[in-house]
Amino acid sequence: MSEHKHTNRLIKETSPYLLQHAHNPVEWNPWGEEAFAEAKRENKPVLLSIGYSACHWCHVMEHESFENEDIAALMNENFVNIKVDREERPDLDQIYMNAVQMMTHHGGWPMTVFLTPDGAPFYGGTYFPPEDRHNMPGFPRVLIALADAYRERPDEIAETAKSIRSELARLNAARESDEVLTTSLLDTAYRGIVRTYDPNNGGFGGAPKFPPSMVLEFLLRTYHRLGTPEALQIVSHTCRKMAEGGIYDQLGGGFHRYATDSKWLVPHFEKMLYDNALLSRLYVRHYQLTLDESSRRIAEGVFDYVVREMTNSDGGFYSTQDADSEGEEGKFFVWSQSEIEAVLGDDAELFSAHYNVTTGGNFEGHNILNVTRSLDEVASSRGMTAAALGDVLARSREKLFAVREKRVKPDRDEKVLTAWNGMMLASFAEAGAVFDREDYITVARNNARFVLRHLRKDGLLLRTYKEGVAKLNGYLEDYAFLIDGLLNLYEATGELEWLEESISLTDKMVEEFWDDEDGGFFFTGKSHETLIVRAKDYFDNATPSGNSVAAEVLLRLALLTDNADYRRRATTLLRLVAETLKRYPSGFGRALCALDFHLSTPKEIVVARGSSATGSKELEGVIWKRYLPNKVVVAFDPAERGAAEILPMLRDRKSLNGLATAYVCENYTCKQPVTDPKELAEQLDKRQANASQASE
Repeated sequence: MSEHKHTNRLIKETSPYLLQHAHNPVEWNPWGEEAFAEAKRENKPVLLSIGYSACHWCHVMEHESFENEDIAALMNENFVNIKVDREERPDLDQIYMNAVQMMTHHGGWPMTVFLTPDGAPFYGGTYFPPEDRHNMPGFPRVLIALADAYRERPDEIAETAKSIRSELARLNAARESDEVLTTSLLDTAYRGIVRTYDPNNGGFGGAPKFPPSMVLEFLLRTYHRLGTPEALQIVSHTCRKMAEGGIYDQLGGGFHRYATDSKWLVPHFEKMLYDNALLSRLYVRHYQLTLDESSRRIAEGVFDYVVREMTNSDGGFYSTQDADSEGEEGKFFVWSQSEIEAVLGDDAELFSAHYNVTTGGNFEGHNILNVTRSLDEVASSRGMTAAALGDVLARSREKLFAVREKRVKPDRDEKVLTAWNGMMLASFAEAGAVFDREDYITVARNNARFVLRHLRKDGLLLRTYKEGVAKLNGYLEDYAFLIDGLLNLYEATGELEWLEESISLTDKMVEEFWDDEDGGFFFTGKSHETLIVRAKDYFDNATPSGNSVAAEVLLRLALLTDNADYRRRATTLLRLVAETLKRYPSGFGRALCALDFHLSTPKEIVVARGSSATGSKELEGVIWKRYLPNKVVVAFDPAERGAAEILPMLRDRKSLNGLATAYVCENYTCKQPVTDPKELAEQLDKRQANASQASE
């Protein structure tokens, strides 16, 4: 006999989140035609529940309601119940989250939406308690009221659903700006963003506080473009405060999802691959600009964590780690003072002084490690050198990490998502070049091969892979993010296969997703199932929008390949977001980076290396040690004709006198080819007078 009292249709799924609910007494269905056919046949509304495996409140609602026999009976009697993993189906999550935000003016997960049998939403919310609580209706009360309304007032339900459906369709209506795209857009966006800066704690606004990685990248670009000291100060301060806070895992590396307070102290403890991809890339670029070793250390801490905890044996990156272990949020990560004293002995006092460990703790009687006193400050107060204290702290972290590894770990969602892998691939590839870490390049190369081998079928990308099963057509973000990662890998290695894959996937992305009538990319491709609306997404939220990244990769590829069609589509995308971007700049961090690229005069840097040439590594090192956000880099062997056939910029490029040779071109003008790294550095550091002029 089965050890489980109940088993529903989710048992055949691969998503860890769906499998968590496979033994609920709720008769859950996966999303699909079968469930909606049942709803139509029985004339029942659909209860759609959307969440993800690392979501704390998703677990709470499951325990309180979905494991409750009485509540499950209400659900089964009155609804056809569908459970969706938002990470597998971001298309559904986007549509129905927009609907919930229309109806309630807020959103989040778990998300609970009630649909007609044709998929149109008529009521929704997020977490519902099992009984009336804190001015919130209990879930049973909601279920009964909506079931009664569906039976007794069908015309009213139909009218509500029709209205919401119309509003969802209207969200896709973006019109190209009539104004010329100029740097004034960037300047206006900058002023809008810095208004909400928190000068005390870094970041923007108050609690809760999310890592603003894409906005900070735009500020780095603003500093590079204008030399505005304030822009760099905001980035440096915010990067330091996040790295010192509890949102960063001081022992194991990697960032938690967000801080519940304004000081970055108390996180929601789940770790998401996408956050760590975006933040590691930010810290790499901050290091490029400032040579701040602490930024390099934080970035490497993230990469070490991903390799250790989030990479499968074939090179794929896992999705998330849970917030909870042993039924308690954060239990794996927090410490009592007595535990630290038992492990560290005489070193405990110094460690506690630096990492803010106290008897009373800072989180439910326990301590979240965070830095409130600098290394120099603590060392000075103890009459020791900062180097000596650093050695003590490093030794202490190793000991505590070893003890922590023996604890019950949070669950890990081991599905591999194409889009998120693309983001992490991009970061590893770039870091490998910047830090001269061949091991990072190897991680990136293995990941690219894994995704291209396992997550592609009949020329189309797939969304998700787990335990040998890949499924679901890829979305715009899967294409755009993977192309971005492959382009970074090509620039870091000069290996032509990654460029060829980038171009092939870009052409498929245009074919599948481009809106020939109004411009812009749809979220879903032509080969996708038909949903109640075919949505577009332009906002950069927790992850960049597919359209923002698509604009950037189209611009990079246009520069590399001299493809005017790529450039035209990228310009159209930027025109489509221009008006909204002015009003809500904080929601367009990655789009602003793409616009900055478009309005600059990007550098075209070619290194002709060749098997007999020497000095290529030194020349490429000069390039990657500098923060040059608007550039393309091509390192190639002139004896191999393949790259020159694809990239017009390689014509007549050769190594001089058997030495690796660098060519720097900008705004249709090329500098003298050089073989000396110092001369290349001078060329790259010299700002052209027209570098920040507007262009079309």
